[in-house]
Amino acid sequence: MRLLLLLCFATITISAGQRLAGQEPSKPLRIICFGAHPDDAEYKSGGTAALWAALGHKVKLVSVTNGDIGHWSMAGGPLATRRAAESAKVAERLGVVSEVLDIHDGELEPTLENRRKITILIRQWDADIVISHRPWDYHPDHRYTGVLVQDAAYMVAVPFFCPTTPPLKKNPVFLYSSDRFQKPYPFEADIVVDVDSVFEQKVDALTALVSQTFEGGALGSADKMAAAPPESKPELRRQWLRDKWVNRQSAEANRFRSGLIKWYGEEHAQQVKYAEAFEICEYGRQPSDDEIRQLFPFLPASNE
Repeated sequence: MRLLLLLCFATITISAGQRLAGQEPSKPLRIICFGAHPDDAEYKSGGTAALWAALGHKVKLVSVTNGDIGHWSMAGGPLATRRAAESAKVAERLGVVSEVLDIHDGELEPTLENRRKITILIRQWDADIVISHRPWDYHPDHRYTGVLVQDAAYMVAVPFFCPTTPPLKKNPVFLYSSDRFQKPYPFEADIVVDVDSVFEQKVDALTALVSQTFEGGALGSADKMAAAPPESKPELRRQWLRDKWVNRQSAEANRFRSGLIKWYGEEHAQQVKYAEAFEICEYGRQPSDDEIRQLFPFLPASNE
């Protein structure tokens, strides 16, 4: 009898927690994150992706180009293959999946063909949330990824656009990942996520992006590569990378502290060291605060 009561209490507790989080256990959320290159989605959304994955939700990281010129000393097919493998390893460590499209790095354009590709990917994933760059950015591939995802924000529900792939029954919430560009308007942090609990996991995952993190990527050099600890000293190498991400992720937390206070309350928010932030795109579904808590079920049910 005592065992039965304990089991009933545990079931009630779990169910209450799921209701507070706003997510039915039988239907995991489905999130698709678009980056222009095989590192962008990982950098911008990797911590939040890990939080979703830890709760059993499904996350896909998509690189819209293959990254085949993203290195200072190699290019072409060998680099594209290498970067796809790096991205896959990051995804595995975060508990998510990845895909790299076969479009040349530096050559992405907002064409009808590419709009169809993005629309089909969102439909096939049956996305509740779609994340991408804003369409104002220093890199043309970043800009056009943002444009293509924006252009898909309405078309994903239109039945006779890409009619061989069933349209979504409801429009997802489309989000931008954070940036520092000021024109035509600066990034607005509508949702700010505490990623302290997964920060070390994110750093471990990003160590797999060797071509970018330790070799300098497209703008690297032999001197820059030599400045990083050698592969033979993995602990020093990880610490070197961690120090960079402490600076980067803590800057996000400090910059968007008011957003953390909104979602977590003053006491919790002031303790947060590392954060990722997102802006709601006007072109998709416009969620209420309650809906946002359902879509980000690791946010507290209420800070009041």
